[in-house]
Amino acid sequence: MKILVAIKQVPVRDSPLVTGASGRWIEEAGLSFEINEPDAYALEEALQLKEKHGGEVVALCAGPARAQQAIREALAKGADRAIHIEAEDLGAFDTLGIARLLAEAARPENPDLILTGLQSDDLGYGQTGVVLAELMGLPHSTIIMQVDVVNKEGGGASIRVKRELEDGWFQHIAMPLPAVLTIQSGINKLRYATLMGIKRAKTKEIRRVSAPAGEAQSSSMRIEKLYAPEKSRQAQIFEGDPKTAAAKLVEKLKFEARVL
Repeated sequence: MKILVAIKQVPVRDSPLVTGASGRWIEEAGLSFEINEPDAYALEEALQLKEKHGGEVVALCAGPARAQQAIREALAKGADRAIHIEAEDLGAFDTLGIARLLAEAARPENPDLILTGLQSDDLGYGQTGVVLAELMGLPHSTIIMQVDVVNKEGGGASIRVKRELEDGWFQHIAMPLPAVLTIQSGINKLRYATLMGIKRAKTKEIRRVSAPAGEAQSSSMRIEKLYAPEKSRQAQIFEGDPKTAAAKLVEKLKFEARVL
C-alpha cells in the first residue's frame, strides 16, 4: 500500500506573532516552525498502517526552503521518501491553489491512500483535503478517528473508517481505495524521531518540484488585512437595591451580550 501524507510547516504554537510590513501576513523573521499538528497525526496514522500492512509512506509538502526542516522530521519518524513542492510565497495561494499543487504532485505517484490533517494551525480552513479529493476524482471522508484496512477475497483492499460527529456521536463508513482522508488530532499517540531515524533521514530521497509560474496570481481569495484584536476593558456598576441591579444585569445579558 502506497500512502501519501500531505504535511504543512506552521509557526510553533504560542509563538509571539507580529504583523508583517504588508499587513497581510505575519513577520517570519525570528520564528520557529514545526509540522502542523493535525498533519503530524496523519503521518503517524500512515506509519502505523505501513507497519501493519506493509507498503510505502511518502511525505508531500508545499512551501519555501525552510519547509525542508518539516520534511526531514517526517523522514526521521519513518516516511520512506518525500516530495517538496517549492513555493516561496505559500500565503499567496488560496485553498484551491494549494490543492492543485498537491494534486499535480500526487497524480504520478498513483497512491492507494492520501492522508491530510483535518486543518492547519495557522489558517484553519479545513478544506484542502476535500478539495484535493475532488480534483483527483477520489472518494473522501473527514474527521477520521480510526482507519482499518479490509482485504476482500478475489478483489482489492478497501477501508473502514470511523468519523467523529457532533455531540459525541461517531459514524462508520466502508470506502473503496484509492481514497483521501482528513485525520483528526488525537487519533494516535505521536512518536518521536529516534537517533537512528534522524541519521537515516539524511540519506532518504527528497524529490523537488517547482510550483507552476503564475498559479498564485489565479487565486480567487486573498487576505486583505491581518491584525491583532484591540484590547479594551469596560466595567459597569449597577446602582440601586439588589433586585433592581439584578434586573438591569439580566436586561444587559439578554439584549447587549445576547447570552441569555
